[in-house]
Amino acid sequence: MVKRRRLETPSTADLDRIEQEFRSETSPRPPLSHSIAPIAQVAAETASQVQTEGADVRAVRARTEADAARYHKAQEEGLLITELPTREIAESAIIRDRMNVDEAEMLELRLSISSSGLRLPIEVYELEKPRPDGVRYGLISGYRRLLAVRGLYDLTEAEKYTRIRAILRPRTGMDAAFVSMVEENEIRSELSHFERGRIAVISAQQGAFANTEEAVAKLFANGSKAKRSKVRSFALIFEELGDMLEHAELLTEKRGLRLAAALRLGAEARLRDALSNHSADDADQEWALMEPVIVALESAPRDKSRGGRPKTEKQPSNWAGAKSIKTSTGITIRSMQDSQGFVLRFEGRAIDAERMDSLLTEIQFLLEKS
Repeated sequence: MVKRRRLETPSTADLDRIEQEFRSETSPRPPLSHSIAPIAQVAAETASQVQTEGADVRAVRARTEADAARYHKAQEEGLLITELPTREIAESAIIRDRMNVDEAEMLELRLSISSSGLRLPIEVYELEKPRPDGVRYGLISGYRRLLAVRGLYDLTEAEKYTRIRAILRPRTGMDAAFVSMVEENEIRSELSHFERGRIAVISAQQGAFANTEEAVAKLFANGSKAKRSKVRSFALIFEELGDMLEHAELLTEKRGLRLAAALRLGAEARLRDALSNHSADDADQEWALMEPVIVALESAPRDKSRGGRPKTEKQPSNWAGAKSIKTSTGITIRSMQDSQGFVLRFEGRAIDAERMDSLLTEIQFLLEKS
């Protein structure tokens, strides 16, 4: 039989000895903050902070955070208007479509800004890196407004004209910048035929578009097919004679289309010779230098191997005795009467489908008015 051990109650001295031995064998317990996981500690601190704040304070913080998010979103999308120093804006960061600025229009614009302020902000984009002269932004649209504000500072030296209201657009592709510039000028005041062709060629050369054809299609996407065709013709004039013509922006539509047709027939060398031999004081003199070359090509027999639409033989008609008048643009209008009423016939190179549509609208207006 196993002999049972007798248990005795430890004395006070025994308890003190046991406690001292336990403390010497174990390390001190770390504070509570170090004994829990970091994420749990953050959650606990946040919860305690929220519990101490009132509902009004939490609502104000929520509104502030929402406003900050909306502000940053608007800033990223280019929807904010700011004030920028005019000296920090490069008006020639991209080639402008408008070749000349009318001084009378600029004076009118300066007077308007002086009396009523700038109603419409300009558009800029931030350059990839500031230039040594302190320029930080490139101009997209608002060329005349920027020049007008700078002109007012030159005249008055007023501090308010050292800055201008602007919309800071995101740095997008060059194609979008060119489209924005062209749209602004087409709406405000139509570009000349030559200016349209010129900006199409330049934007393609600068890599904004794959080629001139794509530039015309995107820059003038809202124009009619006939308008884009004319832009291509004047683009050809800029490409082949842009460095020779001194009054190109004054080329009329009719003259420009005749000139482009001559260039397609290979007249570039002869036209350059004609322009280099004499100087022209105005657009009419410049045209007089080129017209003999163009007329010679127009009257020469066409080379059928070059393709193109074949000319149809003129059919005999009864218009020989008709009443006719000829306009200064070379259009002949013939009028005759038959059993059903009066008939009008329009002849000449200057007449096309677009002009005929315009004539029909005018005739309708006159007949309804009467």
